[in-house]
Amino acid sequence: MGPSATAEFLRLLAVKAPAVIDQEHPRVILLSEPGIPDRTASLVAGDEAPLAPLREGLRTLAGWGADLLAVPCNTAHAFVDRFRTELPVPVVHIIDASLAAAMRTSPGGSWLAATTGTVLSGLYQRRSEALGYPLFVPPDEVQELVHDASVLVKAGRPAESGAVFGDAVRTLRDKIDAPVLAACTELPLAHAAAGLPPEHMVSSLDALADACLAELYR
Repeated sequence: MGPSATAEFLRLLAVKAPAVIDQEHPRVILLSEPGIPDRTASLVAGDEAPLAPLREGLRTLAGWGADLLAVPCNTAHAFVDRFRTELPVPVVHIIDASLAAAMRTSPGGSWLAATTGTVLSGLYQRRSEALGYPLFVPPDEVQELVHDASVLVKAGRPAESGAVFGDAVRTLRDKIDAPVLAACTELPLAHAAAGLPPEHMVSSLDALADACLAELYR
């Protein structure tokens, strides 16, 4: 879905794996399907266009031999959650992994930096509330900047995405001095392009990679 984010996820799996030779790395089967309809647009419109292709893609991967599934797109989980219990193999849940990482990194809370679709879905807000974890939602004008930064990464415009995301993060941290939870897999790339301090972000891509490796190497 997000080719740049997917490529970064694969890189993280490689560099984080506790392996010293090729043969100790996990076998990875990739289905990069950019044709899945825009998840945020569907959530705003109230349609289910991404649902069937997401289900088909995950079933395809299981059919190819995958015994653990991961979807490096936060917004997609608004649809994946509707059928993941029907899949023949488990899905490593990016929201659960990301919130666990945020709670370890910043127990006092984090800013939710996500697509507008993810924010509207309430995926993070419901889980954080159940966990008793403070998650701060940006005001509308800053949320627009955060979403735009993710779109610019998808458009292959990293410098512009970094400039937009940097402005958004600095505005948020002026309000509450807390790290951003990059709950869109494009946003860690925007954060890096902005030159912001790494310790000011919790990356959903990192969290997903760590959770996958914990399952694969246990």
